[in-house]
Amino acid sequence: MDWEKIQETLDSLMAQKRHGQLRGALMMINPVDIAEYMKKLDRENLLLLFRILPKDISAEVFSYMDSDQREALVDSIADKEITALISDMFVDDAVDFLEELPANAVKRVLQNTDPHTRAVINQFLKYPENSAGSLMTIEYCEFAPEMSVQDALTTIMQTGVDKETVYTLYLVDKHRKLVGTVPLHKALVVPVDTPLTKLVDPTIIAVNTLDDQEVVADTVRRYHLLSIPVVDGEGRMVGIITSDDIMDVIEEENTEDFERMSGLAPAEEPYFKTSLFKLAWNRLPWLMILMLASVLSGAIISKFESVLAVNILLSASIPMLMNTGGNCGQQASTLMVRGIALGEVQFTDLLKAIWTELRVGIVVGFALSMVTFLRLILLNQASVLIALTISFSLYATVVIAKSIGCALPLIAQRFKIDPALAASPLITTLVDAASLLIFFSVASGLVMG
Repeated sequence: MDWEKIQETLDSLMAQKRHGQLRGALMMINPVDIAEYMKKLDRENLLLLFRILPKDISAEVFSYMDSDQREALVDSIADKEITALISDMFVDDAVDFLEELPANAVKRVLQNTDPHTRAVINQFLKYPENSAGSLMTIEYCEFAPEMSVQDALTTIMQTGVDKETVYTLYLVDKHRKLVGTVPLHKALVVPVDTPLTKLVDPTIIAVNTLDDQEVVADTVRRYHLLSIPVVDGEGRMVGIITSDDIMDVIEEENTEDFERMSGLAPAEEPYFKTSLFKLAWNRLPWLMILMLASVLSGAIISKFESVLAVNILLSASIPMLMNTGGNCGQQASTLMVRGIALGEVQFTDLLKAIWTELRVGIVVGFALSMVTFLRLILLNQASVLIALTISFSLYATVVIAKSIGCALPLIAQRFKIDPALAASPLITTLVDAASLLIFFSVASGLVMG
C-alpha cells in the first residue's frame, strides 16, 4: 500500500471516530511517517491522535515532530502527560526539544520532570550550542574491562532495550576512564567466556564535550563509525553521539555552507516559518557589500571610456567576459569548498591547488578563446585585431579566475573563516574587477596602441 492510500485510510478512520482501528493502523506505521502525517492535522485532531498512540510510541513520534507541533501539544496536554513524555524520550531528544521551546514552556516542562531527569537535562543545556556535549546522549551500554562476553551479553539483554544503540561495547574502568571499545559483532562470534580485553580495539576514537559539531561529523565520517564516545577534559566517558544525530549535523552544515555560498546569512528556521523581515535581513548585508564593491567595476569602465568608443564589439564583449570569469571562479571555489569539507585539501596545498587550476585554466581558456575568436571573425565580421583583443582577454580572465577561485577558500580556511564565505559572491566581485582590468589593459595596448 502506498503512502497516499495509507493517509486516506487514516483520514477515513479518524472521520468515522473508529479510534480502536485507528490505533491498530498507526501501530503498523513507522513513527517517522506518523509524525509526517500529523503535520497536516489541526490542533484538535493532533491531540486526539497523539493520545491514541501507546506511550512508548508517542514519545518516539514526538521526537520527529516539528517545533510548532511540539509546542502545541505541550500547551494542550496535562502535566502528568508531560512528565510521562519526557521520561520516555532519550535525553538528547528531550534536550533538542527544550532548546526549541520558549522560556515559559521550558519552565513548565522542567517543573513536571523528576529531579534526576531535570538535573541531567540542565547539565546538557549548559554545554555550548553545536558542541559535542549538546549532541550526545547518556543512553548507552558500558562495561567493566574484566567482564566476559557472556557478562556483556547478559547486561545488554537486561538494559539494552532502553539504550539508543548497542552496536558498540564501551569499556570503562572504575574511574570512568574510557579504556577501549569492542564492536558487538566481534563479541557474537567468539566463545562466551572470552574476556572483553582480548577483543578490545587498541585505538580509542573519541571527541571532547566541547568539540564543535563539525569536528564530530568529520571524525565519524573519517572512521566510518555508527556512534562515537564523548569524554570530558579528564578522559572520563560521559556519553555517545549516534549516527542519526551526525546526519542532522551534516545536513545543517551543508545547508549553512550553501546559504553562505549564495550570499545569505544562515537561517535558523524553515523558509515558510521565517518572517519577511528576517528573510530580507539575511540577504541584505552581502547584497550591500557587493553593490558597493561593484563601484570598483564602474570606476574601471569609466576610466577607459575612450577604449570603448573605438568599437561597439568591445563594449558588447564586457558582459561575456565578466560572466565567463565569474563562472570559472565559482567552479574552482566549489571544488575547493567541497575538498576542504571532505578533508581532501588543506591550506598547505595552496600552491599545488593554484598550479593545478592554472593548468586547467590554460586548457579551458584556450578552448573558449578559440571559439570566441572564430565567432567574432565569422559571425560578427570583426577585424582580426578586435577579435584577438577580446579572445586574449577572455583567455587571461579564465586563467586568473580559476586561480582566484581555488585560492580564496583555502586562504579563508587558514584564517579560520568559513571557506563558504569566500565562495560565489566575493569571488565573482573580484573576478569581475580583474577581468575588466585585463580587458582594458589588452585593449589599450592592442587597439589604442
